Amino acid sequence: MRDIAWRANILYAFPVMFLPTTREEMNALGWDRLDVILVSGDSYIDHPCIGAAVIGRVLLNAGFKTGIIAQPDTEGPADITRLGEPALFWGVTGGSVDSLVANYTASGKRRKSDDYTPGGVNDRRPDRALIVYTNLIRRYFKNTCPVVLGGIEASTRRIAHYDWFSDSVRRSVLFDAKADYLVYGMGERAILELARCLSSGEDVRKIRGICYASGEKPLFGIELPSHAEAARDKEAFREMFRLFSENSDRPGASVLYQLHDSRYLVHNPPQPPLTTGELDSLYALDFERDQHPFYERMGPVRALETIRFSITTHRGCFGGCSFCSIGTHQGRRVVSRSRNSIIGEAMGFTRHPRFKGIISDAGGPTANMYAMGCSREERESSCRGKGCLFPRVCRNLQVDHGPQIELLKELRGLPGVKKVFVASGVRHDLVMADTRNGERYLRELVNHHISGQMKIAPEHTAGHVLDLMGKPGPSCLESFKKLFDRLNSESGRKQFLTYYFMAAHPGCTQEDMLKLRRFTRERLRINPEQVQIFTPLPSTWSGVMYHTGRDPAGVRSLFVEKERRKRQQQKDVLVAKAPARPTGGSKR
Repeated sequence: MRDIAWRANILYAFPVMFLPTTREEMNALGWDRLDVILVSGDSYIDHPCIGAAVIGRVLLNAGFKTGIIAQPDTEGPADITRLGEPALFWGVTGGSVDSLVANYTASGKRRKSDDYTPGGVNDRRPDRALIVYTNLIRRYFKNTCPVVLGGIEASTRRIAHYDWFSDSVRRSVLFDAKADYLVYGMGERAILELARCLSSGEDVRKIRGICYASGEKPLFGIELPSHAEAARDKEAFREMFRLFSENSDRPGASVLYQLHDSRYLVHNPPQPPLTTGELDSLYALDFERDQHPFYERMGPVRALETIRFSITTHRGCFGGCSFCSIGTHQGRRVVSRSRNSIIGEAMGFTRHPRFKGIISDAGGPTANMYAMGCSREERESSCRGKGCLFPRVCRNLQVDHGPQIELLKELRGLPGVKKVFVASGVRHDLVMADTRNGERYLRELVNHHISGQMKIAPEHTAGHVLDLMGKPGPSCLESFKKLFDRLNSESGRKQFLTYYFMAAHPGCTQEDMLKLRRFTRERLRINPEQVQIFTPLPSTWSGVMYHTGRDPAGVRSLFVEKERRKRQQQKDVLVAKAPARPTGGSKR
């Protein structure tokens, strides 16, 4: 596999502080026309945690003149036309969060705030941003160059999918947006190959990690049930998602194709994850870690407060939670950066004028998966549809917190660094499974790396609900709490666990929530505050269960609470201060 030459073929020998967002900035760089214009549902924050910024930096450092239009006004041409028309392609993303999830709560209420919008008021990101932005481009640029979709909204909506907001099975967003290509997953390698193919006139359809439309049925691959079948028949929908999930990120995955009306969606196999060296090079790019001045004058973005001096230590998550989109977007395989790369990034912080000595987070999708992996993951026979952590920790998983312990020690020992927090969530079952370094790791966190509270996400305590979620049982949670309390006592600190719970997941009844309430009061001795109502995200097994009313195997029917008032009641049971009594909710 060829490593990505992030810094090859640089066309300019001067630094570009931010990607241009105006014609004046293009002129200052001496650029008459851009190769690529990225359109994003987020404000332009030049930071390695922001997907559009990463893609922009990767393209720029490979020699492609790239600009960004963030949160364009969709009512007129002023924003979308201000950089002109790109020579190669438009890249469109809904932003760091699916636009509908960003705009609405699980109860269907419009969110008032948006952490990625200047000023924090949720008034600039449209619903179904990929569709709206693509239509905006085509309204003012007739017969333009290709429009390429990317980001988490594109990844999770790339095949026919259940859409909770419309309570329907929608087509691939590639068709609904009338885009030309869709890049799924962490798209650095695919987007570079796409840019190079479009630049040289080569066939784009051979690129791994993309989807495209075809008028002809592919000669090979796996045919998914059509959109019409999946929309009509829930069993066909479940089978469609089973085939998709088995081929979405594993080595040796097949081409998938799916009929949408008279055309086929062709889903090429995924790109391999970046290597450690490639990931190191990516995070060495010269990010400003700030909001672009053009957008900063509109107001601050709240997200920047927490991510500015954070460090991403790894990508991917092998947790396999049924309700989570991370596996669909980032993949199940964890790829970690080298210690030298991470330490180098932290040392760069100490030279930043705004750095006060606090690294707000050193982690990833799950903090304590750094440098862990499967002994079989390079083989073509990698597991299909099996969990790494559920129903128990797999024997092939190399569980060792030792490398992260040493990394954290080195980070906090750097001159100019006062504190290093691990703010990302921690898998408590992974800590308990590490018989050699699990307790030592937790002691390090308790003594040095948490700010009064530590986040864990047991989600529930009812066995049948946890089985559907792919989460460990309450005995593991109680063992972890006992260890955490002992280590806190030994340290002389008053620190706490913050528990994240979920209401109204498929299989969960009002009575299950009453039992969870008793458990939290009697065993954990808390009144939970971090409780979310389940949202059926597209391209997740929990979303499939919500839509079909059956378990993932399609064998057993499930109770699914779909009435919004009763979904809210399930949450209210857990967060209520007063003693709870049954309210007539459905029973299992």
